Amino acid sequence: MAAPVLILDQTDSTNAEAQRRVEAGEVGPVWIAARQQTEGRGRRGRRWDSTRGNLAATLLVTLDRPAVEAAQLTFVAALAVADLLDLYVPPALVTIKWPNDVMLDGRKTSGILIESGSALLGGLWVAIGIGINLQSAPGDTERPATCVADHLCHDQAGVPSFEEAAEALAETFGVWFDRWLSLGFAPVLEGWMARTQGLHGPCTARLTHETLVGTADGVEADGALRLRLADGSLRVISAGDVFFGETA
Repeated sequence: MAAPVLILDQTDSTNAEAQRRVEAGEVGPVWIAARQQTEGRGRRGRRWDSTRGNLAATLLVTLDRPAVEAAQLTFVAALAVADLLDLYVPPALVTIKWPNDVMLDGRKTSGILIESGSALLGGLWVAIGIGINLQSAPGDTERPATCVADHLCHDQAGVPSFEEAAEALAETFGVWFDRWLSLGFAPVLEGWMARTQGLHGPCTARLTHETLVGTADGVEADGALRLRLADGSLRVISAGDVFFGETA
């Protein structure tokens, strides 16, 4: 079931707005979408450019689940974005790169940032921040980026409006979120693997204090990446910058 969507003209960050609402007693579920962010951010404190015409939205929800399970929502979010893109671009162009980079024709078109904490009345609040390049893509990124506008289906009249995309995201996320709540992580992981490339080939992983080079060997039951090193040892990676099919 899709959560309601609250649309703001401008905010510093939709995740920051979600946290302020948590402190004020909000429990969700509610989507907070902004036409423009002035201080959008991604993983590891990186800046996320958010210009008008693109989508920035955060789902605020309170769960009676441990944080380790809430982390699975990064896979839910990736699938929701991929399903949204399918509505406007040729689905064959849409893939996922571990763990949650949604790619369009091999270039990044979305960013996902999940933050959480203890809720005032118990449970865990979770802010699932999602940015999608609809009209434009930044040009100064480490890896090539693209946008929906450059890959529209021939029968698509134009780039979806901010409001249309926000509502569509609420719908696609709701489908996978309900599936996760009722059936657990297994069907989510199965759907995610069907869209994810590079899970069995050359791989470089940049971690906080080291860089590992080896061969991807699939994923664990919780979605962590299995990386087989040259000496035959296996490393299980839960977070990091991963590059498939090349050294980095």
